[in-house]
Amino acid sequence: VSHAFHSPLMEPMLADFAEAAARCSFEAPRIPIVSTLTGALVDTGRPADAGHWVEHVRRPVRFAAALTALYGHGVRAFLEVGPDAALTALAADCVPEDVVTLAALRRDGDEERDLVTAVARLHAAGTAVDWSAFFAPHGARRTGLPTYAFQRERLWLEAGAGGGDADGLGQRATGHPLLTATTELPDSGGAVLTGRLSRASHPWLADHAVHGTVLLPGTAFVEMALKAAERTGCDTVEELTLHAPLILPEQGALAVQVAVGGERDGRRELTVWSRRADTADAPWTRNAAGAVSGAPEAAPALALTDWPPRDAEPVDLDGLYPGLARTGYGYGEVFQGLRAMWRRGEELFAEAALPESARATAAAFGVHPALLDAALHVNLLDLPGGQAVLPFAWGGVTLHAGGTDTLRLHLSPSGPDAVTLTLADATGAPVATVRSLVARPVSAEQLAGDGDDPLYRVDLVPAPV
Repeated sequence: VSHAFHSPLMEPMLADFAEAAARCSFEAPRIPIVSTLTGALVDTGRPADAGHWVEHVRRPVRFAAALTALYGHGVRAFLEVGPDAALTALAADCVPEDVVTLAALRRDGDEERDLVTAVARLHAAGTAVDWSAFFAPHGARRTGLPTYAFQRERLWLEAGAGGGDADGLGQRATGHPLLTATTELPDSGGAVLTGRLSRASHPWLADHAVHGTVLLPGTAFVEMALKAAERTGCDTVEELTLHAPLILPEQGALAVQVAVGGERDGRRELTVWSRRADTADAPWTRNAAGAVSGAPEAAPALALTDWPPRDAEPVDLDGLYPGLARTGYGYGEVFQGLRAMWRRGEELFAEAALPESARATAAAFGVHPALLDAALHVNLLDLPGGQAVLPFAWGGVTLHAGGTDTLRLHLSPSGPDAVTLTLADATGAPVATVRSLVARPVSAEQLAGDGDDPLYRVDLVPAPV
């Protein structure tokens, strides 16, 4: 050290030090502190004055007494915050063996590695760590561990060939998770947006199965149509009708194209196509068709800021997803987002949220398909005959603001088989409006013919007991 602190040699400077300290303002500590001057807890009701710090310069450091006091208050982990580990070894000699002592940094060490190692050791010792804050700068998300024991054997499938750089292929990157590239059509002013979908590249899509078949949700078709509308200067999906399910194979990927034609009477025709990506001559399937326009739907007149809605009766959602599973809906974690529901006459209100594992991706979407799909589960509670239904025709879909991970929904009848939707975020600010949504029944037989032929089947074989 530069001076003989905590000894009689400091006395000639104490008066000047006291004068300088008196010019400082002091406040009471916000967290409990043990003083190394007294070896006891500092009174949190009053701040330490200048006299305290004058004494601190002159008097011995009661380091061991301070650690003993902390140990007596239940502290079992001591972290040295400083440029080196000068006090860590000394602390280890002052406390029982059940205490963890460690340093945040070490001289000439790797700062990031040292700090992360300290956090890991504190976590292993039972200290609560705010992992959300720790991983926030890196965009990491929580994911589940395998259900089997670690076998130290790599069993991952090798990643397939990537799509390459869009600019290098004469396209422009869109930054969208489903449609990653676009090509402008100069003769018509339209565009073709392309993407590649698979259970490996988009694992959350595997959480959407109907009658045992994994298929792209209708909300994802709307999301792609909204993106295509944006790329061609349009604001509204005037209409979108689903003609064939887009079934995700267990292995391999699907190439997806959304083609937007030239403007005619303020509208542009839109078509969604798909085919197997690993077969050059695979036929294209026309999955959906509709039109987009530049005339946006008006912002909703109904405000969803008064929440929960007044005069609406809450609906018990216990057993919702097991019940839907019996009907044929196989919803995984990402699609089980319906949190609350209310009913007011024929009106339905709902609140839905993405799980923590999917929230980091919400900002890349207009409305995350799993989030909108979950909000629509309110319309599945009273299915006639217990038959599964899927979105079939959308009309007047306008996005007002994107990127939310929580939705408020208002649903009301707009016709014999149609409903109108108003969507808002967690504050009630408008997110999207849907003038009309029509669903239609779907059977297992309708989906079975579009899937892959299975390599295996399950048979029950009698066995001797």
